[in-house]
Amino acid sequence: MERMLKLYVIIINKIEHCYYINIIINIMTTEAMEFKTCTYGDIQIINGDCMEGLHKMANESIDCVITDPPYFIDKLDNNWSSDSIGNDKKNSHIKHLPKGMKFDKKQVKDLYDYYLELSKVLFDKMKPGGYFLSFSSPRLYHSIAMACEIAGFEIRDMINWTYTQSMPKGMSMSHVIQKMDISQDEKDKLIEEYKDFKTPQIRSCFEPICVAMKPIGKLTFIKNELQFKTGLLDFSQKVGIDNDRVPANIITTEAYNDSYDKNFMVSKPTKKEKGESNTHITVKPIALIEHLINLFSKKDSLVFDPFLGSGTTAIACKNTNRRCIGYELNEEYYNICLDRCQ
Repeated sequence: MERMLKLYVIIINKIEHCYYINIIINIMTTEAMEFKTCTYGDIQIINGDCMEGLHKMANESIDCVITDPPYFIDKLDNNWSSDSIGNDKKNSHIKHLPKGMKFDKKQVKDLYDYYLELSKVLFDKMKPGGYFLSFSSPRLYHSIAMACEIAGFEIRDMINWTYTQSMPKGMSMSHVIQKMDISQDEKDKLIEEYKDFKTPQIRSCFEPICVAMKPIGKLTFIKNELQFKTGLLDFSQKVGIDNDRVPANIITTEAYNDSYDKNFMVSKPTKKEKGESNTHITVKPIALIEHLINLFSKKDSLVFDPFLGSGTTAIACKNTNRRCIGYELNEEYYNICLDRCQ
């Protein structure tokens, strides 16, 4: 039996730029939901679940999706909090793994299952030729790419955002050996023997970005472009320290060496752009997101970010004359979004 939805009440209370929207919906039984929304011109930021919001959007209404999803890894899922991480007394090499370092194959399955569900909904909501860009981590990229592909998207490329400012994550064995039930002399010998050996986590110096596209069917790229304004990439966008190189599937946002700087550099981010009150721990450089928006969408396009974080996608859309709808479930980061977008 088809479920019927009736919109009964919409109450909007305007407070400065923000709207508190109470929507009472009847889905066989009466349910109540509240969405906290803030609008700045063409930028709409919503404190809520992106899946609920997506179902209300029109099909083939989104031009581009750019997002950095929760990875379902220890302490870094969608419920993370800077306070809970910072105040975790167990967060040490001795008593507990550092944030994000717990290895559990269930993370891969959880991420795949959720991203497949999200990708299926986005497939309907995006225009043919629209690009779906997802930041990931090296060991979880395959979950995101496979979910997008199974949902119907074409995987067109993988972009590597490369950087050098990262910490090695492999852990030494000294503290483990010290806890072994053997003599101190034996411990000392083992510690000396394995002093240069660590757990299998080499230093990570890049983030993969999955570049998926909704297929254009039987249309040619030019016909799809004329109908939907999607699919073709804007190669007038240049990269490199002299801003004279065509875009590549490697991007850097910091000085590295002459070859990389000349070919792959996107303008360096400043410490000021993050904002002093921004406690989000995976903030992306605004210039990086602007570059992706300029390359994969057109002016006045609608860019959707289901996991807005601290609002970088929204700021980049504002700077590049795009419309933006962004969802952030975490209220702490939603408030940071509002501060940064004012």
